[in-house]
Amino acid sequence: MPMRVTTGKVIEGKVVVEGLPLEEGAVVTVLAREAEETFRLSPEEEAELLLSIGEADRGETVSLEEVLEKLPGPRP
Repeated sequence: MPMRVTTGKVIEGKVVVEGLPLEEGAVVTVLAREAEETFRLSPEEEAELLLSIGEADRGETVSLEEVLEKLPGPRP
């Protein structure tokens, strides 16, 4: 089952996805930021995050299947 991460905005009570549209009937999970929610990173953590974002932007990602193969335990 391929997965993807995308962003959007609530407009008139509905989530409008940016970029490529999702398929009709797609099941989604929505994580919403609280108005005052913040987090802090050390300089090292911020550098690692920025490197990871750059990899994702360039399409340097790992499929769900590859991640699952690396996890211990039985496979579904």
